[in-house]
Amino acid sequence: DAMEKQMRAEREKRATIAESEGARQAKINVADGDRQEFILRSEGEKQKRINEAAGRASEIEQVATATANGLRAIATAISEENGLNAVNLRVAEQYLTGFANLAKQNNTIILPANLADVAGIVATATSMFNEVKDKKK
Repeated sequence: DAMEKQMRAEREKRATIAESEGARQAKINVADGDRQEFILRSEGEKQKRINEAAGRASEIEQVATATANGLRAIATAISEENGLNAVNLRVAEQYLTGFANLAKQNNTIILPANLADVAGIVATATSMFNEVKDKKK
């Protein structure tokens, strides 16, 4: 009878140890899984930010290239015959459009005394353009 009790106690002891080892290993496995999940999420977030930054950089480069190409085309057009007349016309159009937009709004605006002198404004813009052009030569 004592021998049987001792064997039963020994079996229960081994079962308790095995159960404890199993629970320990399960906790280790869960912790390792959580760690791996955190690492993968972090790496995914990092790659997402890298991709977004690359997209923004590409967008900036494309806008800059398009702007430079547009400015080159304008410079070429201005240097052609009647190019300066086209610039004067465009400045006058933008002046009138801008003034029309200001007039639509309910704002208090301080304007120069010679507001009606569109020709004077265009002449000033033209002289500024010519000064810049002469400085480049």
